[in-house]
Amino acid sequence: MKARNLDRDSIDFADGKIGPLFRALFFPTLVGMVFNSALTIIDGIFVGRGVGADGIAAVNIVAPLYMIATGIGLMFGIGASVIASIRLSENKTKAACIITTQAFVAGLLLIGAVCVVCFAFPRQTVGALGCSARLESDAVSYMLWLLPSMLFVFVECVGMMLIRLDGSPKYAMCIQIIAAVANIVLDWYMVFPLGWGVMGAALATSIACGIGALLIIVYFMRFSVTLGFYRLKLTLTSLLLTLRNTGYMVKIGFATFLTELAMSIMMLTGNRMFISMLGEAGVAAFAVACYLFPIVFSISNAVAQSAQPIISFNYGAHLTDRVGKALHISLITAAVCGVSVSVCLWLGAEHIVRLFLSPYEAAYSLAVDGLPLFASCALFFAVNIAFIGYYQSIERAFVSTFYTLLRGVIFLVPSFVLLPRVAGISGLWLAIPAAELSACTVIVVCYLSGRICTRRSR
Repeated sequence: MKARNLDRDSIDFADGKIGPLFRALFFPTLVGMVFNSALTIIDGIFVGRGVGADGIAAVNIVAPLYMIATGIGLMFGIGASVIASIRLSENKTKAACIITTQAFVAGLLLIGAVCVVCFAFPRQTVGALGCSARLESDAVSYMLWLLPSMLFVFVECVGMMLIRLDGSPKYAMCIQIIAAVANIVLDWYMVFPLGWGVMGAALATSIACGIGALLIIVYFMRFSVTLGFYRLKLTLTSLLLTLRNTGYMVKIGFATFLTELAMSIMMLTGNRMFISMLGEAGVAAFAVACYLFPIVFSISNAVAQSAQPIISFNYGAHLTDRVGKALHISLITAAVCGVSVSVCLWLGAEHIVRLFLSPYEAAYSLAVDGLPLFASCALFFAVNIAFIGYYQSIERAFVSTFYTLLRGVIFLVPSFVLLPRVAGISGLWLAIPAAELSACTVIVVCYLSGRICTRRSR
C-alpha cells in the first residue's frame, strides 16, 4: 500500500522508549476524546438552556442507545486493534488489513439492525428505556433524528483505534476536534435561531458524527500507511473466516462494550431510582451527572487506548518487560487524571450545573448538592478502566469481561437499590462511586496476588 506524505509521528512500538511512546499517543488521544465527549455535553447545555429541564431529561432517557452504539464501536475497535497489532508484530500486514475491513463491515451490519428496530418501534423503545408519558414526545423526536449518528459514531470509534495503530494519532485527534466544533455550531444554530429543540440537537449530532465518519473513510482510502481496506471475497471460506475473526474481535473487545453497556445500565437504573424518589426534576439533575460522565470516561479511556497498541504489539513480540512498563505508566496516568477530574468537579459544581440548568429550576439545587458526591468515582473508575484495557491488550478476555461486569452490574445495581435506603438522596449520588471503589479494590488485590504468586513460582 502506497504511503501518503502526512506529517505523522515517529512511532516505534518495538524499540521506542515506553514513556515517550505513551506520551506521543496519549496527548493527541486525550485532546481528541475530550473534544469527542463534547458532542454529548454540548447537546445537554443547549437543550437545557434552550428547551428546559424536561428536554434535558428526555435526552437522558434516549442517551443509553447512543452509548450502546459507542460501545459496539469501541468493542470492534479494541478487538480489531489488538488483533491487528499482534499481526503487525508478526509482519502479517495483509491479515491486519483484512481484520480492519471485517471490523467495519460486521459492526455496521449490527448497528444497522439496532437502528431499524428503533425506527420501527419508537414509542416502545423509549418506553423500555424508562420514559414517562410527560417526556415521551420529546424523547421520540430526539431518538428518531439521532439514529443516523449511531452508524457514524461506530465508524468513528473503530477508525480512531486503527488510525492510532497506523501511526497517525494527530490525524485522529483532528477528526474528533472537527466533529466537535461542527456540533457546537450546528447545535447552537438549530436549537436557538431555528428553534428546533431536541430534534435540532439530535440532527446536529448526526451531521457532526457524519463529518467525522467521512474523514475516517478518506483516511483509509487515501492516507493510510500500513492498515487499509481489503476487498473481501464472497466465498463460503471467506465468510466463515469473517465470522471467526468477528467472533474473536467481539471476545477481546467485549469488556469495552460492557463498559458502555454498564453506563447505559447506570443511566437506566439511575433514571428509575431518581424519578421514583424525586420525580422528573430528579431525572434532570441526574442527567447533568450523566452528561459529565463521558468526560470521566473519555479521559480514562484515553489512557487505556494509548497503552493498548504498545502493550498488544510488545505482547505479540513476547517483550514482557515493555508490557509491564506500559501498564505501570498507564496506571500512574490514570490515577493522576482521576484525581484531577474529581477536584475539578468538586470545586466547580455550581458553575458546571449552571451551564445546563437555570438556578430557578428545582433540578438545579439537586444537581449542585449531588455532583460533588458523584465526582468521587473518577479516580476509581480511571484505575479500573486502565486495568481492564491491560487485560484486553494481552488477550485475557474473560478477566477483562468479569471485571467490567463486576463494576458495571454486580456492584452497581445493588448500590443503587440499597444505598438510598441507608443514606437517602445522598445514597443515590454515592451509588456509582461505591460500585467503582468496590470493583477497584477487588481488581488491585487480585492483580497484586497474581504478581506475588508469579514471583514465588520463579
